[in-house]
Amino acid sequence: MENDEKVIALLIDAENVSPQYIKIILDEVSMYGTPAYKRIYGDWTTPAMASWKKILLEHSLTPIQQFSYTQGKNATDSAMIIDAMDILYADHVDGFCLVSSDSDFTRLASRLRESCMFVIGMGESKTPTAFKSACDTFKYLDVLMGIKNENARASKEKKKATQEKAERSEKAEKAEKAAEPSARSGKNAQPKKSTGKKNTKAEKAAAAVRAAETPSPVDEAADVLNAAIARHPAPEASAPPVLDEMANRIRFLAAQDETDLSSVFVPLEEIVEKIREIVEHDSDEDGYTPLSLVGVMLSRMYTDFDSRNYGFSKLHKLIDYTGAFETKYEQFENGGKSLVIRNKN
Repeated sequence: MENDEKVIALLIDAENVSPQYIKIILDEVSMYGTPAYKRIYGDWTTPAMASWKKILLEHSLTPIQQFSYTQGKNATDSAMIIDAMDILYADHVDGFCLVSSDSDFTRLASRLRESCMFVIGMGESKTPTAFKSACDTFKYLDVLMGIKNENARASKEKKKATQEKAERSEKAEKAEKAAEPSARSGKNAQPKKSTGKKNTKAEKAAAAVRAAETPSPVDEAADVLNAAIARHPAPEASAPPVLDEMANRIRFLAAQDETDLSSVFVPLEEIVEKIREIVEHDSDEDGYTPLSLVGVMLSRMYTDFDSRNYGFSKLHKLIDYTGAFETKYEQFENGGKSLVIRNKN
């Protein structure tokens, strides 16, 4: 079923999820379908829920009030589970998105899948494995937040570099114009004897031009990187790993230094071996398998698999990075094309 045909019930455990993730949650859900239900659960009389209240109006979330009847018991979970079953039996949705890092929703996710519902789980990297495995797919909110912040930082730096380059060009142009009158007045004239004085107006203007034209170390590094990328463009066939993608991966891994995620994500080496097995099993006579099929199979085997967890925006970029596979595009008779991969010997 196409994404725009899916109707999703979005249910958020506000007592277990930070409001800073709301934009990421809505964006991820929109990739799978339309969130017809957008309900958020919690005890809204407590001070801890104050940070959520402004966000409710901004994103049209429906708050569901649930008082805590007993200290230490989470009545919110029960209310969320009951509503999920009511929505299931109303038969108005194609899937559910359960947002929580709490393992208490493991049985709910399993029950929804038993009724042929597509279940998306979202939570932080601390989420227990049982809940992650019970979903069709699981997204790490803290990882996606880190990627979003890194992209925003990179975009800001790029914009700043563009502005600085424009300012340097403008200064150089002004310096050239300032130097032109002096150059014209001195043309066809006899050279004057040196008075021993330095830094005349013309000399200052010329020095400004030379300074503006001299690239900074940052510019020189950027020129080297751009030249390398130009030598290795990304054609429709197999290509070496793109250098800027490698730079993004380095920054991504550096941003993860504060949190040890090695025990959370499946090791990349295991992912590579699993891809090799999938390609070997489902390949054609030439050994090629559609990359889209590989992505589907990986999602079935590892519910929390996402190429972004490893610092790559797309699966094919992860494939190129490993260097273990050959890729090419296959053309269809109707004009379409599909990226296929095969194992390198």
